[in-house]
Amino acid sequence: MSAKTKCPACGAEHSGEEIKARLFCCPSCLAHYRAEPADRLAWLPDSGSFREFSANLRSLNPIDLSGYEEKLSEAEAKARMKDAVITGECTIDGKPLVLGLMSFQFMGGSMGSVVGEKVSRALLLGAEKKLPVLIYTTSGGARMQEGIFSLMQMAKTSSAAAELDKARVPFFIMLCDPTTGGVSASFAMLADVIMAEPGALIGFAGPRVIEGTIRQSLPPGFQRAEFQKEKGFVDMIVPRGDQRRVISLLIDMHSWSGSPGRSA
Repeated sequence: MSAKTKCPACGAEHSGEEIKARLFCCPSCLAHYRAEPADRLAWLPDSGSFREFSANLRSLNPIDLSGYEEKLSEAEAKARMKDAVITGECTIDGKPLVLGLMSFQFMGGSMGSVVGEKVSRALLLGAEKKLPVLIYTTSGGARMQEGIFSLMQMAKTSSAAAELDKARVPFFIMLCDPTTGGVSASFAMLADVIMAEPGALIGFAGPRVIEGTIRQSLPPGFQRAEFQKEKGFVDMIVPRGDQRRVISLLIDMHSWSGSPGRSA
């Protein structure tokens, strides 16, 4: 971040250090800026508890699209990740869970074969180990550079979520800005509890596409987290400063007899 950053919501200027100390929220109006997985790992899990898995998976070029390999290399350098999601096991307040964190910096958080595979593995690992699964989503949708292979990930991740449900293991989602397209149309809306960060854009098609299609103006705040909560698509809106506490409470509320670390 630059020495001084102007908040797009209220116009106040604050240093990068102040904003980082507030978990990448405006110190004046508490507007939530976009955060990357590395930022979230600094405050969400217990210190030193995160153990990544499926770390070496990398996207290929399944339809031989010209220039796709170069775009992937640029995205890796920009996001400092091998693809648009990182997955691992960790603890929050000493409670074990499987955690997935998506990155919008990596090609807009698009879901290609690797993202679908890593999310599916996380869900299936939770089912196998009887560990709650928490995924932070941020995505512009399916990665069209992979054609039909990207669209297949919607069914794949949804099937893995169904296995988690069959195993009676809790699944939590935190919708971050933005969560749209194929991610919102698949696993992101299949959790037992769907949370959202304040002000997050949540939907399938974007507002401009919808307005162009229906030729009507949309209501104020359309598709923002608060609007989606009012319409019943989101269960609760959780500011970053409260997320550890709320997630810890949700794990306790959804605990079950015989689960790891719990007495029967």
